[in-house]
Amino acid sequence: MDRYYVHTLTDAQGDHEVHKSTCDKLPKSENRIYLGEFSNCQQAVIEAKKRYSNSNGCYWCSRDCHTT
Repeated sequence: MDRYYVHTLTDAQGDHEVHKSTCDKLPKSENRIYLGEFSNCQQAVIEAKKRYSNSNGCYWCSRDCHTT
């Protein structure tokens, strides 16, 4: 299980990126919301979409859930 966060700010494409707690690109604590522990990024993105419908997996740490 990994701990996941969603970025409260949008990226250049207008998405809120979902990151693992170990990601090198993890946003500062004031710019992220803890989503919980999940066994995969798909579950984390589903949770993030409850807050931000335009959530997307991070290219670096949640590539399976990243869409372009």
